[in-house]
Amino acid sequence: MFDQLSGRLQKAMKYLRGEAKVTEGNMSEALRQIRLAFLEADVNYKVVKDFEARIKVRALDQTVLDSLTPAQQVIKIVRDELASVLGTTDKPLTFASAPPSIFMLVGLQGSGKTTTCGKLAKWAAGKGRSPLLVSFDLKRAAAQDQLRTISGQLHLPFYEMTAAAMAKPRSALADLLQYTRNRGYDVLLVDTAGRLHVDDELMDELRIVKDVLSPVETIYVGDAMTGQDAVKSAKTFADRIGLTSIILTKLDGDARGGAALSIVAVTGIPIKFIGVGEKFDKLEVFHPDRMASRILGMGDILSLIEKAEQETDLKEAEALAKRLRRQEFTFDDFRSQLRQLRKMGSLEGVLGHLPQAGPFKNLAGARMDEARLRHFEAIIDSMTAAERTDPRMINGSRRARIARGSGRPVSEVNQLLRQFQEMRSMMKKSIFQKMMSSLK
Repeated sequence: MFDQLSGRLQKAMKYLRGEAKVTEGNMSEALRQIRLAFLEADVNYKVVKDFEARIKVRALDQTVLDSLTPAQQVIKIVRDELASVLGTTDKPLTFASAPPSIFMLVGLQGSGKTTTCGKLAKWAAGKGRSPLLVSFDLKRAAAQDQLRTISGQLHLPFYEMTAAAMAKPRSALADLLQYTRNRGYDVLLVDTAGRLHVDDELMDELRIVKDVLSPVETIYVGDAMTGQDAVKSAKTFADRIGLTSIILTKLDGDARGGAALSIVAVTGIPIKFIGVGEKFDKLEVFHPDRMASRILGMGDILSLIEKAEQETDLKEAEALAKRLRRQEFTFDDFRSQLRQLRKMGSLEGVLGHLPQAGPFKNLAGARMDEARLRHFEAIIDSMTAAERTDPRMINGSRRARIARGSGRPVSEVNQLLRQFQEMRSMMKKSIFQKMMSSLK
């Protein structure tokens, strides 16, 4: 996500850090590098021009130039302005004061709208809400089947819109609203029609849905990989039917970032979620300030902590902490930690939240072999309970048996045993040092 843009902007920031003081000359060069980074990322030209002008005015302020760390102050200015372009502050989805809260999803075909409908339903259910999903597409019967399948996978209720009912769309929508209220669903997620391009027929259909249901949120779902096309279509939807929120999908793909960095400035509509994977839990709340920090290589530790809190079993973590204090870390504990880490998503995604400087410099952005971790887990699964508790008993014949059981070579078994022993020694050393320092 934003790799190309991030690399370019960090290069510009590094250039400023290398200067003894900020002058109009070196600031012009830094701004040139920033401008090129934005344009190569497919950011709207007007957005780039305004961004550059605001930074120049703030960076060349006499207070900044006279400060002890002018380069650091300029970097902070760039971060603040970048956050401003992305939407200043995060804004949560609005729920109606009286249920049901109706969320209407709109967008072009292929943007991931139907999958996002399922992701939002899972998110709402996780908030203790009772969601109902419905597909309202007067042209494409397959849309109904796709959302029904998603509902089944999530074990959430789905409302069937028959062809006969949709022949009278206003009446069908009124029946849907009555059904939602009668059954006590407090969230109604409406997946609407999409086309390969915007046309009058699509807009007329969406206006009917909006007029009858009066959604609390009209959400545009855009494919971040389409760049400025997503921005243009979002602007059209905003002008013709009105929008309250944006969700950008496929930000885990090879997206240059232009859509995210242009869409808020061009439409005036906030991004509220980003899709970072195909699974239904791969929907993240969008924090402009945190995203700005990540783009500039400053990391996003807060989001990483929140992700860990969601996936970590607190009782298990407390039990592990006690075992560590007693120096009883086993292969069972190691396997448990591997599984917890994998629950948080791809390793590259986790490491992408780390600052690209200081102690994390060699970790952030690293290409991690996730298959190797799965192989390690298979090797541990092939051990007996006694072997996982006391690896010292694993001799040559046992290593051969574990290798056969896991389908991995003996060399990998040896590597895992060696790394585990090194990890345990480091933990023992760390605990000993803490004990000694407490006695001083």
